[in-house]
Amino acid sequence: MTNRIANFITKNLVLWLILCVICGYIYPAVLLKLKHYNDWFFSLTMFGIGFVLNLEDFINIFKRFHIVLLGTLAQFIIMPLGGFLVGKIFNLNDTLRLGFIITGAVPGAMASNIISYLAKADVAYSISLTTTSTLLSPVLTPLFIYIYASGFIKVEFWKMSFSILKMVVIPVIAGLLIKSKFKTKIENFVNIFPALSTIFIAFICGVVVALNKNSIAASSFSIILSVLVLNFWGLILGYLAGMFYKLQENHRRTLAIEVGMQNAGLGAVLSLKHFSSETSIPSAAFATFCVITASILAKIWSKK
Repeated sequence: MTNRIANFITKNLVLWLILCVICGYIYPAVLLKLKHYNDWFFSLTMFGIGFVLNLEDFINIFKRFHIVLLGTLAQFIIMPLGGFLVGKIFNLNDTLRLGFIITGAVPGAMASNIISYLAKADVAYSISLTTTSTLLSPVLTPLFIYIYASGFIKVEFWKMSFSILKMVVIPVIAGLLIKSKFKTKIENFVNIFPALSTIFIAFICGVVVALNKNSIAASSFSIILSVLVLNFWGLILGYLAGMFYKLQENHRRTLAIEVGMQNAGLGAVLSLKHFSSETSIPSAAFATFCVITASILAKIWSKK
C-alpha cells in the first residue's frame, strides 16, 4: 500500500507542481512559512535521488564513456548558451536574464529518467548522463554562470560551487551509500524517497511563486514564452546533437530529453540563496513546463 502511494506521488510530479504553484500564487502566506527550509528541502530531494541510483549505474558510465562524455558536453554547451540567448532575444531585465542563465547551467533533471522510459529511449544512458552532469555540476554550473553572467552581475564562483557540493553531490552520495549498505533492510521503503523528492521540488517551486506573486502577474506571458523557447531549444538541439554524433535513435531521444529537462529545482534554490527571489522565477517556471512538454513528446515517441 505504501509503495502504491509513493509511486502515485512520483509519477504525478506535474500535478504536485501545478498545485503548489497555484497555492503559492493564491495563498502565498501558506508557503512563505517554508522559505527558510529551501536548502534542506533540496538536500533531502537529492538524498532521495541517491536512493534511486545503484553502484551499477556508475559502471555503466565507464562502459559507455564515449557517448556519456558527448552527451554531457551537449548538455553544458546547449543549455547555458540557450539561457543567455533567451535573455537577449526577449530583452529581459538583468535579474531575469541571470535566472535563465542559471536555469540553463544546472545539470539534467532526474525526472528525465522516467520520461526516457516512457519515450522508449535508453534509460541506462539517461541515468548515466544525469549522474555525470550532477557530479560535475559543482564546477560546471558556476563556471557557465560566470561565463555568461559575470559581465553584468557579480558571480561568486566558489561560494556557489560549495553550495552545490553541499546540497547536491554529498546528499546523492550519502543516499547511494546508505542504500547499498542497508539494501535488504530498507528495500520496502526505497520508493518513499523519490516520492518525498517530488513533494519537496513542488514545495520549492510554490515558494518561488509565493515570493514573486506581483512580478509574475506583471510579466507572466513573457516568462512563459521565454521558458518554452528555452525548453524547445534544448529538446531540438539535444536530438540534433545525437544525429551529429551518429547515435542510434533511442540514444537521440534520450539526449533530447536529457538536454531539454533541467534540474530547475537546483536553479531556484541557487537563485534564492546567492541572488534574489526574482532570479528564481525562470527556474520555477521551467521545472513545471519542461515536465509537461517532455511528457507530451514521450507520448508521441512511444507510439513510434
